[in-house]
Amino acid sequence: MNTLLHTFSLKPDWELISKISKIDRFDASWLAIEKREGQSLKQLKSIAKVRSVGASTRIEGSKKNDDEVEVIMENVKISKFEDRDAEEIRGYREVLDIITESFEDIEISESSIKHLHNILHKYSDSEDWHRGDYKQQSNALQATYPDGTKNIIMHTTDPGYATEDAMRALVKWYYADKETLPIIRTALFVYEFLSIHPFQDGNGRMSRLLTTLLLLKNGYTWIQYMSFEHEIENRKTEYYKVLLQCQKQRPGEDVYPWIMFFFNCLIEVQHLLLNKLKAQGITAHMTQKEKLTYSFIDNHPKSRSGEIADKLNIPLPTMKKLLADLVSKNILLKHGIGKGTYYTID
Repeated sequence: MNTLLHTFSLKPDWELISKISKIDRFDASWLAIEKREGQSLKQLKSIAKVRSVGASTRIEGSKKNDDEVEVIMENVKISKFEDRDAEEIRGYREVLDIITESFEDIEISESSIKHLHNILHKYSDSEDWHRGDYKQQSNALQATYPDGTKNIIMHTTDPGYATEDAMRALVKWYYADKETLPIIRTALFVYEFLSIHPFQDGNGRMSRLLTTLLLLKNGYTWIQYMSFEHEIENRKTEYYKVLLQCQKQRPGEDVYPWIMFFFNCLIEVQHLLLNKLKAQGITAHMTQKEKLTYSFIDNHPKSRSGEIADKLNIPLPTMKKLLADLVSKNILLKHGIGKGTYYTID
């Protein structure tokens, strides 16, 4: 039996119910975990923030790796940046800070969304003409082929009254629907926001920031300790495929594939978060050099001994012994042989 939610069609089944149950079982246990892991979570939150900023901007074309992202994020006194990537990184970081620190006070409203979009583009003078305002021109997504021809692959809502009406209706539905589970309303709000594409630029980044905001406001506070954006980056091809698969049916589209994709991402984030907390328990009994090595490989999987030794300024013979010890304790995994050998956590 199909259920109509806002303008969407959704046919719940046992698989969907099972996903919700899995997400909520983790959520129910989170309060105890949070109290127990207080200090560890501070470090995870800092790492997650760098990964979130890096991943979300890379999805949209940035070339900066997480190390470069962290340097840009730490240069808080800089007001002008040398390239667009750096501008987007600082803008995203600022909005993410606002959301994680003040989510309880941020309304899910058109004015709040416009305000956050304004901050997102704060460091780019070239975006002055449209930041914080709905789009003035069509922004349908197009594919450009080798012969120069273009084809629309995703229709978005027309600019002007159509976009204004669609955003007004979305916010109204979000508050009016008291029966749909918050986790489903969150997924659908993000999907519809992406389909409307209300701003001239920055819609993808805004959708991921809104995901964090909505999850936090609905009590899923663990999301700030593991990067949801990084999970989307890892599934980028699937992300666009599912989004387009649903969007092509508008209006009245079946959003089941999007909901399942969204939930699978959340479940994987929960799994990674538990693994991170487990890993921190493991490192509590390590020497300082072992902790540094473990942390480096965790953040740079598939690293080789020479690279790790160089980055951590540890002599190569010492590093090779450290790696061998950690492998023997089943803390690290060794892959390959000879010069091709690399290491991972899992």
